Amino acid sequence: MAFASHWIMLGLLLGFAVAHSGLASLRMGGEAIIGARLYRVLFALVSIPLAVILVVYFFNHRYDGLLLWQVQGVAGVKTLVWILSAISFFFLYPATFNLLEIAAIQKPQVHLYETGILRVTRHPQMVGQVIWCIAHTLWLGTSFTLLTSLGLIAHHLFAVWHGDRRLENRYGEAFLKVKERTSVIPFLAIIDGRQSLKWQEFLRPAYLGVTGFILLLWWGHPWLMQATSKIYW
Repeated sequence: MAFASHWIMLGLLLGFAVAHSGLASLRMGGEAIIGARLYRVLFALVSIPLAVILVVYFFNHRYDGLLLWQVQGVAGVKTLVWILSAISFFFLYPATFNLLEIAAIQKPQVHLYETGILRVTRHPQMVGQVIWCIAHTLWLGTSFTLLTSLGLIAHHLFAVWHGDRRLENRYGEAFLKVKERTSVIPFLAIIDGRQSLKWQEFLRPAYLGVTGFILLLWWGHPWLMQATSKIYW
């Protein structure tokens, strides 16, 4: 049983978390020195390669370690995993719809949103990551996958605190009011009356793009598995 990969994955997760959260924490100071666009490019040049390494390494070692359970032959499990995975991408999609800012074509800014998926949860990427981890851990059932999922969830839970802290430092009272009207737990603010869904906010090209990406990923998933297996990490 290959347990060395477990430690390597822990190291990769820690490295990504430090780089990603560290650069996010230094954003205000960094933008003051080199500008918002250049800092976004720097952020991408560090974060994207680390994320790609994580994904490829996970794909290539997902069956390492102990087999804790095996439910791939159980009726309905595969469908459930695909449904959960699809739902996760609607949450994982960044809270900002300003794609030109993401690409640094326009000047990147920190926004205080309270629309769309943010009415469901203030931290949709964390929720999406948890759903994705549950789906893939259920399907694969290995100790490597469980370890990876716990590491990813821990990083995103830290990001909830870290993100709220950064927004409070930047926006002060304005963010605290948004925080009062939203919730981290999905639908909690809607259930207790602090928030209400506005379905028209979801009728945007961005969500159509996410749907297209999910269908493309479903179609190309076998090819993706084959492509990553050719990388001997």
